[in-house]
This record gives sequence, structure tokens and C-alpha cells, in this order.
Amino acid sequence: MTATKKMIGTSDGTFDSSLLRRALGLFPSGVTAFCSLVDGEPMGMAASSFTSVSLDPPLVSVCVAHTSTTWERLAEQARFGLSVLASEHSSVARMLSTRSQNRFAGIHWVASEGGAVFIENAPLWLECVPYREIEAGDHVIVVLQVAALSMNPETDPIVFHRSNFRAFVPAADLSR
Repeated sequence: MTATKKMIGTSDGTFDSSLLRRALGLFPSGVTAFCSLVDGEPMGMAASSFTSVSLDPPLVSVCVAHTSTTWERLAEQARFGLSVLASEHSSVARMLSTRSQNRFAGIHWVASEGGAVFIENAPLWLECVPYREIEAGDHVIVVLQVAALSMNPETDPIVFHRSNFRAFVPAADLSR
């Protein structure tokens, strides 16, 4: 016997945004810092909508809300640093998610010669150049080409799940 589940929806495909946010929060995602030097100062934002796109050419993407004033300034830059945040970076993710003018207060970062900004002790750094922007509803999908990378595979990433930052726990560790 097959059971059916009542689905929540509308005939026109619209949803209450808070309901949709809660529903999509059931899917855990990594958290990245998406940063660059702007007028010699670090500027950036947290993005949990990061994904790999292509290996040839090497492309990744992040999604940015049209309401982002940070993206307005970052979009003009030639190089971006994308740092996959570590389990120790929950305060960094919170700082980069605020509307504060000084998002980098107390954050340890480094910059490349090209102006990409990276968060120290991250599992992965990707230095990227702009590739394409694609309009998508209330966001823009920013596609970036990877120009260089640095890995720290011993460092575990942070995970965003149900509107909270959580430590990554490998499945093998759950059986202990």
C-alpha cells in the first residue's frame, strides 16, 4: 500500500516566503564567504547558495539577492575570494551576514595580489573571476570562473541547517 502526503501549495505556484524559507532550511548547505578588496578595504558577504557548476571550464556559482547593497560594490571587482567556512567560523558567518559597516572587525583574512579576500583557516579558498550573471527571480546567479585554489582538507566545514550554523559531523562518526 502506498500512502500519500498532502502537499502545501497554491494553484499559481506562489508560496508564503517564510514557509518556503523554513522548508528549504531542511536541506543543509555549506557556508561561504564571498569577498574582495574594494578601495583597499575588505568587503564581502556570507553565501550558503554556493555550488559547483562545471569542471571544464572550472565554474562555481553563488546566488545574491537583488536587495544586496554589498553585491552592488563587489560586482565591480575583477577578482573574488570564495572561502568555504570552517566549523570554527560561525561568528564570521554571522558578521558577514549583517548589515554592519565593519563586517571584518575581528576577522582574520588575507588578500591575493589580484584583490581577492580569503578567510584564514578555511577548508577551501577559490580565487575567481567574473564569468556570467543570470537573473533568477529576486536573486542573481553569479557564475564565477576559478583561477586558483588552495585546500586545507583536514579542516571541517560549517553547515547551515534550519537557520542555524552547525558543525559538520561525518557519517562514520555517528556510529560511535
